[in-house]
Amino acid sequence: MAKPRDEMLTIPEVIEEIGVPRATFYRWRQLRKGPKSIKLPNGSVRIRRSELERWIETQEEAA
Repeated sequence: MAKPRDEMLTIPEVIEEIGVPRATFYRWRQLRKGPKSIKLPNGSVRIRRSELERWIETQEEAA
């Protein structure tokens, strides 16, 4: 059975899922405190589903 592809999320999808304002998410990115992101050649930014889940887990551990 083939492994499913790791979904690539847009920033609006991520901020909706974690429930933070857009400005907060961009501040986290600037401070390198948010989930790792990928900048595509066309300038779009994506976050892998697996990376978002990993990042959320690290936030739970730190709480």
